[in-house]
Amino acid sequence: MKNIAVLYGGFSSEFEISVKSSKQICNWIDKNRYQEFPVLVRPDGWFYPDENGIEVDKSFFGIIQNNEKIHFDYAYIIIHGSPGENGLLPGYLEMMQIPHSTCPSLVSALTFNKYFCKLALRDLPVNLAKSVLIRKNETSDTQQILRYVGLPCFVKPNNGGSSCGTSKVKSIEDLTPAIELAFKEDTEVIIEEFIQGTEISCGVVKTSSFSAVLPITEIVPKKEFFDYEAKYTPGMSEEITPARISKSMYELCQQYTSQIYDFLGCKGIVRIDYIIRNEMLYFLEINTVPGMSEASIVPQQARHYGIAMTDLLTAIIEDNKSI
Repeated sequence: MKNIAVLYGGFSSEFEISVKSSKQICNWIDKNRYQEFPVLVRPDGWFYPDENGIEVDKSFFGIIQNNEKIHFDYAYIIIHGSPGENGLLPGYLEMMQIPHSTCPSLVSALTFNKYFCKLALRDLPVNLAKSVLIRKNETSDTQQILRYVGLPCFVKPNNGGSSCGTSKVKSIEDLTPAIELAFKEDTEVIIEEFIQGTEISCGVVKTSSFSAVLPITEIVPKKEFFDYEAKYTPGMSEEITPARISKSMYELCQQYTSQIYDFLGCKGIVRIDYIIRNEMLYFLEINTVPGMSEASIVPQQARHYGIAMTDLLTAIIEDNKSI
């Protein structure tokens, strides 16, 4: 029986989301095949099963319990943000030759950086919103930026997720406070063209035993945009699977999702967000560690596809490309 470390927590504002996702992952893991070990990852250490438990020995990636050394054979990463989604944790696991559930460290680092991920996708046919990158303690011409991206626009931490620190800016007076808010989450900020349209999200998983582009979900936030509150507060958004979009757009979105996954060299479950404006599909961002709570988008899509989450996780864990 394999020992599966379910790594949760992390260093970002998405900590609580990770905790919720980890509980579902532990519930879904096949108990007849695997022994799960929830491992809390914090800046001051890694602990099983929580901060009051046993500290993980990173020299061999395991724990000593009752004088017995227990090695973890596999890592299921469910940390949104740093260090799970930005390549740091995958890099450690790859160095230790521990197979894991997410993208390779280089791919994770690239996809977590919104600006450079878009640069990497420029040669693909998918449309990209105009964007500008600014760094902390560097001077920037806000008027010139707004002439390029226009108003309204979005201001986001360049490395981050769940819309933490994200603002919709409608006037030049609101730009500086929005940038300051984003800088609380990251040292880089991306200012992005606002695209009015239908927001959709598409999950994809490719393993040696099971591959599928999942049904597309349409996201209808009850606020101005799909922010942290809309994502994680019941009733603040409507998520419709399958999305109410044209057949041609549906097929195009699934085609692009598969193409982006392969082009970037992704692994495991990935979710890609888009927006449709005037029957044109715009790439928004890629999530290499998507939420896995019961209400999260990917589990909804898996249900509509017809695969049980236990079977999906088994396919990922048993994937021969895991290391």
